[in-house]
Amino acid sequence: MKLVKNLTVAAALLISAIGLANGTTTDFGKKIVAKYEVEKNLVKVNLDPVFVKKGQKIMMNLLNVSKGKVLLKVYDSEDRLVFDEAIDGDIVVEKAFNFEKAFKDEYTIVVVDKFGTYKETVVVR
Repeated sequence: MKLVKNLTVAAALLISAIGLANGTTTDFGKKIVAKYEVEKNLVKVNLDPVFVKKGQKIMMNLLNVSKGKVLLKVYDSEDRLVFDEAIDGDIVVEKAFNFEKAFKDEYTIVVVDKFGTYKETVVVR
């Protein structure tokens, strides 16, 4: 009889502990989610291209999760097309632009993908 009573008490404690672990708790009047649950918005991936300038060189890196077509264009200050390239199917798009031997001017690098149009400007002196 004592064994049945002890097993019943142990089972009741185990079930209540499991119920509390899966539920929410109250902390100083605020309702918070149990600590073991994963936040859905924990990681946000930035899909904008990254431009890194090193002197007169610009390195561009883009995470192309859609694997769609990416257009790379370079325009001078008079909106003349200096460079044009289309990359299709790559998940990582990398390109280095070297302006060391370019004429003195202001150039705009334009990157177009499924999610938008991005621009970066470099001045060659």
